Amino acid sequence: MRKKSKYNVAIMGATGAVGEEMLKILEQRNFPVKRLVLLASARSVGKIYRFHGQDIPVQELKEDSFRDIDIVLASAGGLISKKFTPIAVKEGAVVIDNTSAYRTDPEVPLVIPEINPKDIKKHQGIIANPNCSTIIMLVPIYPIHKTHRIKRIIVSTYQAASGAGAKAMKELEDQTRDVLAGRPAKKEIFPHQIAFNLFSHNSAIKDEGYNEEEIKMVQETKKIFHSERIKVVPTSVRVPIFRAHSESITLELAKVPELQEIREVLANAPGVKIVDDREKNNFPMPLEASGQDDVLVGRIRLDISNPKGLCLFVAGDQLRKGAALNAIQIAEILIGRRDVVIANPEQNK
Repeated sequence: MRKKSKYNVAIMGATGAVGEEMLKILEQRNFPVKRLVLLASARSVGKIYRFHGQDIPVQELKEDSFRDIDIVLASAGGLISKKFTPIAVKEGAVVIDNTSAYRTDPEVPLVIPEINPKDIKKHQGIIANPNCSTIIMLVPIYPIHKTHRIKRIIVSTYQAASGAGAKAMKELEDQTRDVLAGRPAKKEIFPHQIAFNLFSHNSAIKDEGYNEEEIKMVQETKKIFHSERIKVVPTSVRVPIFRAHSESITLELAKVPELQEIREVLANAPGVKIVDDREKNNFPMPLEASGQDDVLVGRIRLDISNPKGLCLFVAGDQLRKGAALNAIQIAEILIGRRDVVIANPEQNK
């Protein structure tokens, strides 16, 4: 991409939960935007968003929406990405795609900036954003992989309604109100009641018994780590939390870990914040991870069943680092930006 002082940016799927978060983060991080185009379906046309004090109306996503656009942040669903991403690339834009459309494509780099930023250079117009659960898992464990080499990952995810979008979050809110009022819970987005309940992740089960969300974590970890040898055993669960995913992680390492060394590795890891107060029983919680850029990591302890094992508990904001922030960090590397400014100082805490 040719170096510029400012860039024309389009958000595809601007009215969704991730799209709206992308808009906030572009402003918070003072991304050098010359012209911002918000794209969505016809029913959202005319909706107004504020960006740096200006009103930006939503436009209908069409084949001619990408003229003179430099960067497309895409989060409108896999089928829509498959249709419109090639058009945007043909027009000269680089698409950072937040859907599952291109994640497993061997010609498309799959990037977490804290892990494999050099892969961005391999792009041919498309860069894929990993699945939210994969990002939240890999950001804190990759530094451990560099020092101890991870052989196997056993992970259980506790995934918030935000992972299924704004309508899913609204369904959780409505069901909670209905159940507390003694009314039946109405199901539209999720196959089961989400309020006061939890269930296996609502994605299709494959022949081997793992659902699509779990298979994504396996495939994406191997691709991002550039390793087919690493083993991943995931269990993905949907829980009645509005925002931020949590994960229980057990690692099998190539060498015996020492807790002090692991803590030092995590303390110096980019995008990670240690929350591990045993005395106060204070560890990562989705409530505290919500709105934060860092992935919170705690319950740092040795695996008492395996001398080369390590256990962690993490929580990360699915809409920020798990989606929108990761995409914008990719865009910042793409344009060669080094001095990122965060407008909201709370994000640095």
